[in-house]
Amino acid sequence: MKNFMIGHKLTRIPLIQGGMGVGISLGRLAGSVAKEGGIGIISTAQIGYREDDFDADPAGANLRAIGSEMKKARAISPDGIIGYNVMTALKEHAAHIKAAVKAGADIIISGAGLPTDLPALTEGSSVKIAPIVSTDKSANVILKYWDRKYRRTADLVVIEGPEAGGHLGFKKEELSGYTPQAYGEEIRRIIRTVKRYGEKYGVDIPVVAAGGIYDSSDVKRVMELGADGVQVATRFVTTEECDADIKYKEAYIHASQEDIQIVKSPVGMPGRAILNPLMKRVAEGVKIPHSPCHRCLAKCSPADIPYCITDGLINAVKGNVDEGLLFCGAKAWRAEKIDTVREAVQELFA
Repeated sequence: MKNFMIGHKLTRIPLIQGGMGVGISLGRLAGSVAKEGGIGIISTAQIGYREDDFDADPAGANLRAIGSEMKKARAISPDGIIGYNVMTALKEHAAHIKAAVKAGADIIISGAGLPTDLPALTEGSSVKIAPIVSTDKSANVILKYWDRKYRRTADLVVIEGPEAGGHLGFKKEELSGYTPQAYGEEIRRIIRTVKRYGEKYGVDIPVVAAGGIYDSSDVKRVMELGADGVQVATRFVTTEECDADIKYKEAYIHASQEDIQIVKSPVGMPGRAILNPLMKRVAEGVKIPHSPCHRCLAKCSPADIPYCITDGLINAVKGNVDEGLLFCGAKAWRAEKIDTVREAVQELFA
């Protein structure tokens, strides 16, 4: 792997810290990763949950926090590469992208759907844009769309595999078919597709692999497949600098491999999380009472959902782990202790 440019800034390690909402990857974690030479990413998903007016005005609270969390990150790493993850599935995703541009993002990474309007929303700025794709089909669709409609291509592409945490870009029945070898071939196909568009535009588009990358052996595996870098999220949860409550971090440390399961999101998407009392009740068909709607996901009917994803994620990040939604990657069970971002980076690139 080689380091790559984001605007006029060069990474010192070919690493992106994955965006984790709600409140798991905020300014402190993103700034700390950027300080080590990687790319720090702030998740905008309900980023303003700690604001006093979040219940009354979640949209305003989130926009305010997008700016304040960047200031926290820049205080830690003034010259580092810092950006945002903005989910396409968010009701306010367009406003979040514009706020991220205004806050001074170096890069915006967007998935949880196809970010078809990302070029338009960042037009006229120097912000680099990167779609998250899981299959060669989705890579073809988004790159072809941007090519035809905007006459441009991606600045970077993130491939998020089936071992990732949180919402997954696969149907549940597809997951069992993607063995490491089978998905390795999918990664190679995506890389070929991305390189084809890079050649068309005369640019080098870095391709970054994500999902199930926990240590240096995982980094070497995707490097051999042709990836230019890695995006890592779960490994950074159990660091001192992670913005989550200590009980959230300890839930990873105490989890066994069997505790990590594919769960159903309130909007029907499969996701990976720790099977805790909340998720067990949901699996049994219990409908969990929830707070008034905080307008997070575009495709959500509050009257019909089995539980509220905002409530679950906020409970988790605040340390109420029994009543929280504990999203995690497939290898979260490997966590043994709380360490630092620097130690995690050294372990990844040993």
